[in-house]
Amino acid sequence: MTVRVVLAEDGVLLREGLAGLLERFGLPVVASVGDADALIPAVEAHRPDLVVTDIRMPPQMSDDGLRAALELRRRRPGLPVVALSQYVERSYASALLDSDGGRGVGYLLKDRVADVEEFVEVLRGVAAGGTVIDPTVVRQLLRRPPEDPVARLSAREREVLASMATGLSNAAIARQLFVSEAAVGKHVGNILAKLGLPPADDSNRRVLAVLAYLRRSHR
Repeated sequence: MTVRVVLAEDGVLLREGLAGLLERFGLPVVASVGDADALIPAVEAHRPDLVVTDIRMPPQMSDDGLRAALELRRRRPGLPVVALSQYVERSYASALLDSDGGRGVGYLLKDRVADVEEFVEVLRGVAAGGTVIDPTVVRQLLRRPPEDPVARLSAREREVLASMATGLSNAAIARQLFVSEAAVGKHVGNILAKLGLPPADDSNRRVLAVLAYLRRSHR
């Protein structure tokens, strides 16, 4: 599937490097901009399949990129967006998940770009309607008070939950943790039961359910 991308990043070297990387992996960059003010008209002009944007951008160097992305999803429901950040900001991840039902969104730390093949797969997954949140953000959300149901999860169940929230399938989690897929399925069942979440066959619904629980409990 060809995924046409509009890229927004104020760092010239990173912007050019990302554009070249995406082009090399078959994701044509139809527009590349350096500030949030240029992002919205670029998307309206080119109608891309995916927006990749830095969060902190000119003109105010605050959360301009995020606010532009949220406005774009308001104007065009379902527009897939991957937001890149230098630091962990749980509120930014929550803002994205609260937009348009949380489908077709990604929140990644820029360090993830170092793993090129994984980064490209994440972009394709989000473009297809998936939801991916950086594992570092998920780990922070997993730090719960003792009375929280997440505290009842075993150490292995916490590992599986963190992987679930990043969008991995049971088979992928099994490979990552060097256990059987049947064992992962059992852990997933235990996790959903302990958190009071209904089982779901659709992997993206499962991710959204887990993330919704983590966000709600963290407030």
